[in-house]
Amino acid sequence: MARRFATIEDAPAIDPDADFSLPGWLYHDPEFAAVEAERVLRPSWQIVCHRNDLKQPGDWRTIDYVGESVVVVLGDDGVVRAFANVCRHRAMRLVDGTAGCAKKLVCPYHAWTYELDGRLSGVPMRRDYPALTLEDNGLVPVALESWQGFLFVRLDDDGGPSVAEMMAPYADEIAPYRFAEMETISPIRLRERAVNWKNVGDNYSDNLHIPVAHDGLTRLFGKSYAIEAQPWVDKMSGRIVDRPSDNVWERFYQRHLPHVDHLPEQNQRLWLYYKLWPNMAFDIYADQIDFMQWLPTSPTTCVLREMAFALPDDRREMRLVRYANWRINRVVNAEDTWLIERVQQGMASRSYQVGPIGASEVCLRSFARKLRERIPEARLHRAPPPGWSRRAGTN
Repeated sequence: MARRFATIEDAPAIDPDADFSLPGWLYHDPEFAAVEAERVLRPSWQIVCHRNDLKQPGDWRTIDYVGESVVVVLGDDGVVRAFANVCRHRAMRLVDGTAGCAKKLVCPYHAWTYELDGRLSGVPMRRDYPALTLEDNGLVPVALESWQGFLFVRLDDDGGPSVAEMMAPYADEIAPYRFAEMETISPIRLRERAVNWKNVGDNYSDNLHIPVAHDGLTRLFGKSYAIEAQPWVDKMSGRIVDRPSDNVWERFYQRHLPHVDHLPEQNQRLWLYYKLWPNMAFDIYADQIDFMQWLPTSPTTCVLREMAFALPDDRREMRLVRYANWRINRVVNAEDTWLIERVQQGMASRSYQVGPIGASEVCLRSFARKLRERIPEARLHRAPPPGWSRRAGTN
């Protein structure tokens, strides 16, 4: 199959910078990173976990990003809610870690107690607080969306699309995978990377580096790798070829991937990749689903937050194929890490401003356009003088 590309035609006007990449200073500038957190990351949806991870009342999961911590908890009434993981008394974090279970959320600092629906129900020495009213000091709610069984939170509401609206162009395509029935098969993994978060996303959607830097994927996909860009989601795909690979794990995967009865025949050997605006992706295989998001920790560092899900399947060959999948993608991840770390180093060079973008690089074009719409200074090839965000009223 020849390589295919789809183009973006929904832009309201011609972008004068459409044929150029984002400038290098955006990948290391502290002031831009602060504006980016406000304009791009706080209003974006971030996956926390799957609904099936919260089985008993009091089960909770957390996510930390852009200086905030959010806890998602299952209430006694069976309703899932999200709150800022911050006590209303002295700002203590209520829970530590990524997962747990509690009958109530009790602050470890002064024992203020919150019900699972966020109500403040207990305060030691309550009479000592003349300004305190319990009903006005419950936990601060955070926007929560459930999509196909996965739970997402958003710190700020800027009127942007829901996850369901972002994924609408591919709703029918993913329906056979039965996301809502999935269970977690790999706990959350956090992996630090010495790169700006955008470099991870750029690389994820970059089509041209596949035949150059990923020998394994090239052996598996042949010439079938394809990309396309919708307004809020990029799609990449590759079909596993029948020609046996020289690599033992790739060949094992090719030979032993079992038939998955609920999937159409055309999906049995199809690998699908979706990247949601601005920093979240999931990889769909016949054997499992992997979620990943890249969360900034500084202008030049980020953390990859990863988890894996699958439908219950006790077949031995399925367990082995999932292991082979992991071995294959471990190599791909190592190759990508090597690449993006060196790109990050290059972004810091004064010799680099912007680079040309090919007509086929529709995903990179889409991301750059949306970022420029939110932060017009992203069009500047060189960093403006310090304080630009205050003068422009951007931050």
